[in-house]
Amino acid sequence: MISPFLVLAISTCVTTSLVPEKEKDPKYWRDQAQQTLKNALKLQNLNTNVAKNVILFLGDGMGVSTVTAARILKGQLHHSPGEETRLEMDKFPYVALSKTYNTNAQVPDSAGTATAYLCGVKANEGTVGVSAATQRSHCNTTQGNEVTSVLRWAKDAGKSVGIVTTTRVNHATPSAAYAHSADRDWYSDNEMPPEALNQGCKDIAYQLMHNIKDIEVIMGGGRKYMFPKNRTDVEYEIDEKARGTRLDGLNLIDIWKSFKPRHKHSHYIWNRTELLALDPSTVDYLLGLFEPGDMQYELNRNNVTDPSLSEMVEMAIKILSKNPKGFFLLVEGGRIDHGHHEGKAKQALHEAVEMDQAIGRAGAMTSVEDTITVVTADHSHVFTFGGYTPRGNSIFGLAPMLSDTDKKPFTAILYGNGPGYKVVDGERENVSMVDYAHNNYQAQSAVPLRHETHGGEDVAVFAKGPMAHLLHGVHEQNYIPHVMAYAACIGANRDHCASVSSSGSSSPGSLLLLLALLPLGILF
Repeated sequence: MISPFLVLAISTCVTTSLVPEKEKDPKYWRDQAQQTLKNALKLQNLNTNVAKNVILFLGDGMGVSTVTAARILKGQLHHSPGEETRLEMDKFPYVALSKTYNTNAQVPDSAGTATAYLCGVKANEGTVGVSAATQRSHCNTTQGNEVTSVLRWAKDAGKSVGIVTTTRVNHATPSAAYAHSADRDWYSDNEMPPEALNQGCKDIAYQLMHNIKDIEVIMGGGRKYMFPKNRTDVEYEIDEKARGTRLDGLNLIDIWKSFKPRHKHSHYIWNRTELLALDPSTVDYLLGLFEPGDMQYELNRNNVTDPSLSEMVEMAIKILSKNPKGFFLLVEGGRIDHGHHEGKAKQALHEAVEMDQAIGRAGAMTSVEDTITVVTADHSHVFTFGGYTPRGNSIFGLAPMLSDTDKKPFTAILYGNGPGYKVVDGERENVSMVDYAHNNYQAQSAVPLRHETHGGEDVAVFAKGPMAHLLHGVHEQNYIPHVMAYAACIGANRDHCASVSSSGSSSPGSLLLLLALLPLGILF
C-alpha cells in the first residue's frame, strides 16, 4: 500500500520545483552564452609553456554520471538547486574522452587502466606496471615486461614526486606508479601464492619501499601491510583484522626510514593531528599511513585521526613545491569506486565532492602558467540517475512518479546491478518503507550481485595548464601520460624541449616556431 503522504510529497515536488527568477529571463541565458563564447575565444592563444609541475587527479570509478550527480550534490550542499553548480573540474578549459578497455577486457579494472594512464601502455586486467605480455597471477611472465610510469620519468628528471590516495597506498591505482606486479592483489607477501614467492616476485608494499626509494610524499591507508604478521595496530589495538600481515617479518616503515639520507628530515605519521602539526618547510620526506586498510569514507571520517583528501593534498604540494625543478603528484579519490561497488551512492558522491574540493585547493596553490593539471577516471560504474526528476530534486530523492508496472515509488539513483536488489513478498521492495537518504542506503539494482560492477563507457578527461589543449577529442587511455610528459619535458619524448631560460620559463612551442623560421632566414 502506498502512503498518501508519499503521493502528496511526490506531487508537491513536481509543482514546487525551484526555477530561479533570473532564469525566466532569456537575457540571462544569452549573456551567459556570450561570456562562455568570449572565454572560448581566448583559448586560441595556446599555453605552450614547459610544465614545471604535473598533477594528476584520478577519481576511481568517476564516470560521467557520477560527475553530474556530484555536481548537483555540491550545489545542494550549498543550498542551491544543484544543476547549475560548477565543479572545480568543470572550470577546466579542455575536455576529452578516454577509452578505458583493457587489452583483454571490454569492461576494465583499476589495475590495467592505471598502467595505461600512468605508464602509457595498455595492459591486462589485474596487472600493474607491466605490459600485456604479463598474464595475471603468473609471476614468471613478469620479468622483461616491466613498464615505467610518469612518476618515474619525473623523478629521473630531478623533480619531486608524491602519491596521495584515500585507498591503500599499495592499491591498484597508486601501485602502477612504482610497482611491477602480475597481480594487483599481492598487497603483501601474505596475499601471494607460494609459487610466486618461490619465483622471486615481490609484493607491492615491498616494491613501494624498494623500487623508487626517494618518493618524497606518500599518504593514504595500508598500514597493516608494512608490519610483521600479527603486529598490533597503533590505532585499533584489539582489532585482529588491523594487525600486520607480513610473513617475511619485515618492518617496512623502518626500512623506509633507513633509506633516507641522514641530513634529510623524514617523518612517518599515522594520524591527522600529526599531519597538521608538520612544518612543511622542514619536511623532506613524508610517509603518512592513516588506516590499516583503506581510509574511511569522508562521511564517516574521524576528524582527529584521519585527514581529508584536501588536507593531504595541501600538505603534499607544500612539501613538493620546494623543489625548484618542480614536481609530479598523483592524487586518487579512490573510494568513489568503493561506494559504488557497495551500492552506496551517497558515500560515493560525497567522495567525489571531496575530491573536487581537493582539486580547488591544488588550483589555488599552483599556476596554470607552469602547472598542467589533469582530472580523469579509470573507468565508470553502472550507476545512473533519472526518472524525470524536477529541478532541485534531492539527488538522493524519489522520482516524481510511481512505477506504472508495480505501482511503487523509486529513487532517481539506480544501479544496473549490485547489492541493492531486494525482493519483499515476491515483489520489488517499497522504498518508501526504508530510509533511502541514509548514508549507507544501497540503491536498488536490476540484477542481484554482492558487488556492483564497473561500467565500460568512455570517461571524461579534464585538463588545464601548459599543453592541456593536447587532450581533446576521443583518446586511448594510455595517451594521457604521454601528454603530461610532453608538457613537462620528461620521459623519452623531449626533442621539442627548449633549454630552460634564466627566468625559469621556456616554451617548446616557441622552439618549434624558431626551428621552422631558421631555414627561411627570417630571423636574420
